[in-house]
Amino acid sequence: MYPKFIITSSGQLRLGLVNLHKNLLEPGEECHGGGYYKFDYEHATLELSGESSDYGPPQWSGMGTLLVPMEYRDLEIVYFPGSRSGYAVKLDDILTIEYI
Repeated sequence: MYPKFIITSSGQLRLGLVNLHKNLLEPGEECHGGGYYKFDYEHATLELSGESSDYGPPQWSGMGTLLVPMEYRDLEIVYFPGSRSGYAVKLDDILTIEYI
């Protein structure tokens, strides 16, 4: 089991410990990319990185709003498109974040 995330067809960020990214999808949903996640509680950050081998990287472009579970509202959400030693994109700089 690995800490993976996906972006659903409705724009929802979904995290879970699964073997395959597809295991995070509900019936009838499509995946718009995914990757891996890590919580950095010291810096109050949810770190997203990498890409799904089945669905590719998260498709942030074309999304206006990212729907994020309410329990993550106090965390800054960042995405590392390459290795973690590279730069991070703060998702609230490129998307509207809505907590559900």
